[in-house]
Amino acid sequence: MSAKRYYYEPADGHGLPHDPLNAIIGPRPIGWISSYDQQGNRNLAPYSFFNCFNYRPPIIGFASSGWKDSVQNIVETKEFVWNLATRELAEQMNETSASIPRGEDEFVRAGLIAVVGQKVKASLVAESPVNFECRLSQCIQLTTADGAAIDSWLVLGEVVAVHIDESLLKDGIYQTALAKPVLRAGGPSAYYTIDESHRFDLTRPDAR
Repeated sequence: MSAKRYYYEPADGHGLPHDPLNAIIGPRPIGWISSYDQQGNRNLAPYSFFNCFNYRPPIIGFASSGWKDSVQNIVETKEFVWNLATRELAEQMNETSASIPRGEDEFVRAGLIAVVGQKVKASLVAESPVNFECRLSQCIQLTTADGAAIDSWLVLGEVVAVHIDESLLKDGIYQTALAKPVLRAGGPSAYYTIDESHRFDLTRPDAR
């Protein structure tokens, strides 16, 4: 441990130009979530608190700070689609983060093609090389350690269908770096992607 360490307690503020939490827990995969409301209006929005939480059945989830349109839509319709955000789609993904009136179509705003799913009615981003069709499993309001409710919501969905561009499969193995996924990093504007040159392999002790 270094002799000098910056220390703070989050309840009292971090005292830095930008909250370091988002930079420390990062880079993070992006939850580029498409949904629709009960009137059939499409919605598409990126969430930087996103990940996979279970293998079988596969369950993915994202957290929303506030009750956003995505959460409302998914609670109403019980389904959504996750779309892989890639370097080629980064600018369009960012465009879908704009605060626009409920009911306006982010697919149209960002110039993206919407394709209805095979198992769900939510639309896939056709330009994205990977899409997960999901059905809602849980929507959980987060709480503090002492049980106080927070205006943040964790949406979990079971993946019921997967679409993968076959160019990303080599001998049947998905090539993570080849897709050039966009990952959220610290600060208000930082993103990263990955490169095969940064790969290293470790074998778990139990598998040796």
